[in-house]
Amino acid sequence: MKVAVIGLGSFGFQAAKTLAENGHEVMAIDIDKVRIDQAKACVSCAVILNSADKESLKALGVQDMDLAIVSIGPAMEPSILTVHYLNELGVRRIVAKALSEDHAEILEAVGATEVVYPERDMAVKTALRLIYPNVMEYVQVSAGVLIQEIAAPEKFIGKRLRDLDLINKYGVQILAVREVVPERTTYIPKADFVVKDSDILIVMGDEDKLKKLNE
Repeated sequence: MKVAVIGLGSFGFQAAKTLAENGHEVMAIDIDKVRIDQAKACVSCAVILNSADKESLKALGVQDMDLAIVSIGPAMEPSILTVHYLNELGVRRIVAKALSEDHAEILEAVGATEVVYPERDMAVKTALRLIYPNVMEYVQVSAGVLIQEIAAPEKFIGKRLRDLDLINKYGVQILAVREVVPERTTYIPKADFVVKDSDILIVMGDEDKLKKLNE
């Protein structure tokens, strides 16, 4: 996959580096020479460019990219113009970093196919880990519905899923169990599965019900 990563702050740089390490052809773009010099060792191509210039983007060939990631800040205008021009040039998938809800709405209006909030999401994840130590990771499926990866609560250890009766007691479904000993993942575990203290449970349910599960 050909990817243009525009804006090489911490988020953009790590995105570019990770994509390149996983075999994708990455073009890194930033207006700052120091950032471009740092990126050269990690990606296929690194270019100093003002992305808020349509003709410069076109000359660079970004219209041939499968994906563009726009991670520009703290000013909103350059990222908005960049997304707008990428959309006009026909880039099919444009992922843009938003700084606020208003910024996100504008980015979507001018052509972003997906908007991400890395700072907000990390803050939420950190807060959840502090409040609920068992929560290791989570994904929001829809409004109010989450999939969480949690360490097995002490009250579950040594019990069968049948006896825990999580659907009726908590309204929560276990999708999978990642076992450390032996090292394997059991998807849709059966009712006679016994929870061990080393197990990682992947569960889905309403956010309020998952909170009760973690209390």
